Amino acid sequence: MAGYPLKHTSLRGRKSGAYWEKTAESYLLAQGLKLLQRNFASRFGEIDLVMTDEKTLVFVEVKFRKNDHHGSGADAVTFHKQNKISRTAAWYLAMNPQRAECVCRFDVISIDPEKGDNGCNWIRNAFYSTTG
Repeated sequence: MAGYPLKHTSLRGRKSGAYWEKTAESYLLAQGLKLLQRNFASRFGEIDLVMTDEKTLVFVEVKFRKNDHHGSGADAVTFHKQNKISRTAAWYLAMNPQRAECVCRFDVISIDPEKGDNGCNWIRNAFYSTTG
């Protein structure tokens, strides 16, 4: 594959991501949500947290930003990213048919550690599924 740089994620980046995902998870658990699964992956992408909020199935994307020079974490959840999450959620439902009839919601936790509440900004219903 000459001429193409290899894509890699640093170990530090993965550890940092896991830390902030755990921070978001703890925050949501304190708000009464229940964890079903962490880091659900498919060929379409990954969903950071799959949780329930009473009877609603919640797919959570966690985004951390050290500062807001390039926008908030929520700004990074572009239409392209929403599409990947939506397709992965559809795969999750296909793999978990007992949840196929659940009402679903897509939330974003945008983390800015310089702000209060562990820096967690919880955006409920951040977007709607792009898969129809």
